Amino acid sequence: MRLSLDIGSANYVIRAYGQGSITVNETPYIRSLIVMPEHLYAEWEPQKPQELSNAHLEVLIDLQPEIILLGTGARLQFPEPGLMAQVLGKGIGFEVMDTGSACRTYNILSAEDRKVAAALFMI
Repeated sequence: MRLSLDIGSANYVIRAYGQGSITVNETPYIRSLIVMPEHLYAEWEPQKPQELSNAHLEVLIDLQPEIILLGTGARLQFPEPGLMAQVLGKGIGFEVMDTGSACRTYNILSAEDRKVAAALFMI
């Protein structure tokens, strides 16, 4: 799906997503990644939601976003409650959704100049 939206001041905008690929600006990515309005981390280690660990979430927490969007692929897959509690305990919002929804939500929040981090698994 191709996306079009006012980008606000964000340097990184998700332009498209689909089976096995997410396009940020003009570059397609085929591995899990973290996108923030001012930063892009193209080599996030876990490749499946089942691989998500405390260490992977610490990477996100260290970025100090106000909210983390976890895109879990083609369908919604909640992480273990302890992992969610790790983020929420730091006062950071944590939303879990399928990757398409996370891409669209990221663009909306970043256009509002919110400090959002989208941690995205491939569809």
